[in-house]
Amino acid sequence: EKVTDHIGKYAAVMIAPDDLELLNGGSEERRKWVDSILCQTDRAYMDSLMQYQRVLQQRNAWLKQEALKPRNDYTTLDFYNEKLAADGAYIYHCRQQFLQALLPSLNEYYHRLSQGREELGVQYNSHLHTAPMDKLLKDSLPHDLQLQRTLKGIHRDDWDFTLDGLPLKQYASQGQKKSFLFALKLAQYTYLEQQQGSQPMLLLDDIFEKLDNGRIRALLAIISSPSGAGQVFLTDTDKARVAEAFGGEEVGYIEV
Repeated sequence: EKVTDHIGKYAAVMIAPDDLELLNGGSEERRKWVDSILCQTDRAYMDSLMQYQRVLQQRNAWLKQEALKPRNDYTTLDFYNEKLAADGAYIYHCRQQFLQALLPSLNEYYHRLSQGREELGVQYNSHLHTAPMDKLLKDSLPHDLQLQRTLKGIHRDDWDFTLDGLPLKQYASQGQKKSFLFALKLAQYTYLEQQQGSQPMLLLDDIFEKLDNGRIRALLAIISSPSGAGQVFLTDTDKARVAEAFGGEEVGYIEV
């Protein structure tokens, strides 16, 4: 069996404050996050993504070769463009649907964690909003040849996170960012559960050291509710603190 055959069989969601790179980092961080979720729930998405990435590398190699030694033979390029357009359209469609499915639970979890009244927003940005992939590739060819890489496509997609219309990365407090991050991961958990029909494992890494008491109580209330998480793994150095936090819930301990 291939490694890809096992993707999605044992779903798990990890929540750690250090995951703030998802909010503060570049667009690649957010694409990896979205792709990691969709690859677990849609085999066709994973196949399309792997093929898109492979053909993208081939097209970029063609651009470099053509820029250095022009041959003016575009047969191979047309083949690459056709493949990228087909796979790119499917990936784009899936990412749009994913965001629409994620938003309701993301809003709910954010307000439960933060007790805030801020209006949360997520904007999906893609070149495919403006034109089909094949047209984008055709129109950008002169610039692609100049820079020797493919400038347009779903490999440049990004997601903007906002609170009250302001960019989260620049204007949100650390507390707001942590609430947003944890809400994203809980919404991811809910999405995986809905798509797969079973509860993923939930991994909580060192949350007591990084979150204030109010957010910890809200988080534990969510995962301890009847509709919350199933199997939960939590790392911490204080056994008494864990026992108190879960207040009578059945807790097993592994010391390392």
